[in-house]
Amino acid sequence: MPGTAEIRLYLAGLWLLVRGNPAGLKQLDVTDRGLMRSFWAIVWCLPAIMLSWFWWRTLYLRGLPEDTELGGIFFFRLAMLEVANWLLPLILVGLLAWGLGLGRKYHAMVVAVNWLSVPYAYAYGLLSVLLMLAPALTGILSLIWLFLMMALIFSISRIFRIICGPHPLMVATLTMVLIVPTMLLSDTLERFLGIYPG
Repeated sequence: MPGTAEIRLYLAGLWLLVRGNPAGLKQLDVTDRGLMRSFWAIVWCLPAIMLSWFWWRTLYLRGLPEDTELGGIFFFRLAMLEVANWLLPLILVGLLAWGLGLGRKYHAMVVAVNWLSVPYAYAYGLLSVLLMLAPALTGILSLIWLFLMMALIFSISRIFRIICGPHPLMVATLTMVLIVPTMLLSDTLERFLGIYPG
């Protein structure tokens, strides 16, 4: 499992890419091994993800009787949703990359997206805690949530521009394929799994 120093190196590389500096790619391990190791990002994100899960549980319970209890199956379903949201967009981007003939650039895209998930997961986790502790600030926090989503889309598009080259339509398509299916899938799976707040 990558250590803290290695994660800092990756995040510094991503920051350079977001700023338009191709040197950031040299700080990412885009080999086959690096591709597989980038999925350790899921483990690094777990504490923040669990904070989001507890907020979701609080939100879900609001529409139910006070004595309602939610056991481990609820969190298991949330975990299923999380795995689907993480992997399906990467698979779709992989199919699109293959169709566009991007070859091994897909490795760099996966590595970048996986490690980029770490800071954003903690930002969303912090927002989840604030939503639980200060529900009166829901309006302001929702705006911050929207800003984070826009920042994520901007970051991914900037990174993909360095990886794939200055092809605006290609970059926009890859970015949307990564983001939009997740939003649609989340809503559908939440209802299917019975974890959508009433």
